[in-house]
Amino acid sequence: MASYTPPLGDLAFVLHDVLAVQDSAIPGYADLDRDTTAAILEEAGKIAAEVLAPVNSIGDREGCRLENGVVRTPAGFKAAYDTARAGGWTGLDLDPDFGGQGMPHLLNTAVGEMHAAANMALNMYWGLTHGAYNAIHAHGSAEQKRTYLPRMVAGDWTGTMNLTEPHCGTDLGLLRTRAEPDGAAYRITGQKIFISAGEHDLADNIIHLALARISGAPAGVKGISLFIVPKYLVNPDGTLGARNAVACGKLEEKMGIHGNATCVMNYDGATGFLVGEPHKGLRAMFTMMNEARLSVGVQGLAQAAAACQGAAAYARDRLQGRAVTGPENPAGPADPLIVHPDVRRALMDQRAFVEGGRAFMLWVSVLIDQHARTADAAAEGLVSLLTPVVKGFLTDKGFEATVQAQQVFGGHGYTEDWPASQFVRDARIAMIYEGTNGVQALDLVGRKLGQDGGRHMMAFFEIVKGFLRENDGDPVLKADFLDPLKAASKDLQAATMYFAQTGLKDPNAALAGSTDFLHLFGHVCLGLMWARMARAAIGRDDDFHRAKLATGRYYMARLLPETALRLVRIQSGAEPVMALPAEAF
Repeated sequence: MASYTPPLGDLAFVLHDVLAVQDSAIPGYADLDRDTTAAILEEAGKIAAEVLAPVNSIGDREGCRLENGVVRTPAGFKAAYDTARAGGWTGLDLDPDFGGQGMPHLLNTAVGEMHAAANMALNMYWGLTHGAYNAIHAHGSAEQKRTYLPRMVAGDWTGTMNLTEPHCGTDLGLLRTRAEPDGAAYRITGQKIFISAGEHDLADNIIHLALARISGAPAGVKGISLFIVPKYLVNPDGTLGARNAVACGKLEEKMGIHGNATCVMNYDGATGFLVGEPHKGLRAMFTMMNEARLSVGVQGLAQAAAACQGAAAYARDRLQGRAVTGPENPAGPADPLIVHPDVRRALMDQRAFVEGGRAFMLWVSVLIDQHARTADAAAEGLVSLLTPVVKGFLTDKGFEATVQAQQVFGGHGYTEDWPASQFVRDARIAMIYEGTNGVQALDLVGRKLGQDGGRHMMAFFEIVKGFLRENDGDPVLKADFLDPLKAASKDLQAATMYFAQTGLKDPNAALAGSTDFLHLFGHVCLGLMWARMARAAIGRDDDFHRAKLATGRYYMARLLPETALRLVRIQSGAEPVMALPAEAF
């Protein structure tokens, strides 16, 4: 059984010393003093460490079972879910009009990292509900909001999103699920696959948000509508009525997240209720999908954070070999693994990514609050630009970090006697769902980069340049942090210019370099975060801040230079990628 230690000190440092949330003009942020955030995060951390983490490995071993149409979750999941629900964690940042606590999204992100790190599979049940709630809140009718949202906020009912079908994943224009008008409702017929939390025994009702095509609708994505399809129909007085004609026909056998039920959902003329306008369903569903992409980025980061903790503990305790500089443990037969430079390199890679990624994710969450609470269009544009970076970069590097952690365990990491394997297997899905990372990269380069005339990309460059100008007079920052950040930012600018000059003439040249661009961009984002953290840590002579500076210097010296490699790959164009004919594969 893996233990988990919530990163409370690091969260407090980023929130208050780096982002200075207590001084922000964003409505609601004035309440985020150190004592308030400490109290909330400490309680969330207790839930993570004492309630969610102890059943994480149980969920992995037992998985879910489909019995007579009902999915049974692993032992302990229901009790843990009920504890989280009773504590109000399912509605932390949701609308008080429907029972939520109205906290900033920023706090939900910080809490979400801890809960996903402790038990990703279980956390997904209310994480998906959060997204379904927001889609109904943004696009549903007043009656739909009154009917569904209070019970979803409370966790009495959960939510899902039903997009993928056997023949279509990313290309939703191919979907075949049909919706036939039936009075004030519709009859939904079709099959959806890979539906996370599609059936379970944790809540009284499950509110499916399903995409379908109304008879006679236009072809392609312009003919897709969104429907609420509850597992149990809801009576006018709010009580549960008849069982709807939607059911789980199969559970997928998966590589990881065994404690979360991934279902094939069969719609056999189920009653569905239109959300928003006919044929405008994809726009409504994107409210949930974009939130999910950001949440998946948190999952990638969270699995890396948990795996890193385990690897560091193992490396401190496991005795193997002798340090070349002399025994560190002269009374014992060998020295701890952590004395060896290559083991230390692997641990530093993980730590530098996790701490930089955490700061990046929290900064983006501030931008989300800034837009939501002040209608700041510039913040909205930056969030749109950075969403594929959050999803793609944090999950790619998060998975890589779990593999590095597994490597520290050596042969034990490949067995199920230790937790390393589960983190690797659980993290792997985050690179795939909510749009594979290749699709995220294509979206970044093909759509987000040039959005609004490239205004948002230019705004990001101005943020970096502004930071460099403000701190140029600090000699400690300049050599170790500002100069590397400046060089990396120039690589990002050169890549952006390359796409601008070649993209229209040769679209494949841009698309072939899209994943490299996403990673280049991600590294610059983390480089900016590390420079900001270094500024906050300099001059504070204690173990925490000295460790922060050492880790930051490692990132800038060892990981950030990858931007130069990514730029060379981008500028090689499409020819090396596309030269081999398709029939040769």
